Amino acid sequence: MSAKRTVQSITPAVLRGLTEEGRAPRLLDVRTPAEFRTAHISGAYNVPLHTLREHRAELLSHLDEEVVLVCRSGQRAKEAEQALAEAGLPNLRVLEGGMNAWETAGAPVNRGPERWDMERQVRLVAGSIVLTTGLVGILVPGVHLVGTAVGAGLTYAALSNSCAMGVLLSKLPYNRGPRTDIGTVIAGLRATA
Repeated sequence: MSAKRTVQSITPAVLRGLTEEGRAPRLLDVRTPAEFRTAHISGAYNVPLHTLREHRAELLSHLDEEVVLVCRSGQRAKEAEQALAEAGLPNLRVLEGGMNAWETAGAPVNRGPERWDMERQVRLVAGSIVLTTGLVGILVPGVHLVGTAVGAGLTYAALSNSCAMGVLLSKLPYNRGPRTDIGTVIAGLRATA
């Protein structure tokens, strides 16, 4: 059995200091394009987690220096770190607390049109399903079991630190935005090398 790897992190304060000194590491934001457009750190490259996993071999040759991975809270960035580390990339760190912590620290962000983040969307959909099936269940016996299934799914999501509903919602046009083209990302990485 292999030992669990320790994920290296960087605090928003340290990253902000490096950025202000002109020594910012490469920033890969692994959120959806829609989340990235809403708010992101200046100089970050948007490489959604699924794109990063699919094209990690192509990215490796363009990420030879220090890399900081960014997402909303840190979870997707940890998954991206694991994928890139398994592919052999050293010097990876995860922004501690993600964009939530970055913004809470008052660090600067580039802003676009506001959108609901994935967690809020999951709460809306799950809550709506439970509420609707609970009310309809008054008239139609057994319908409330759909709400029970959603509750079971949310419990599993919390225990496994994954979210099938979030994955499904991320595929909606609202969350996709323009497709991230790996060729464009690599060209951008080359231009700043």
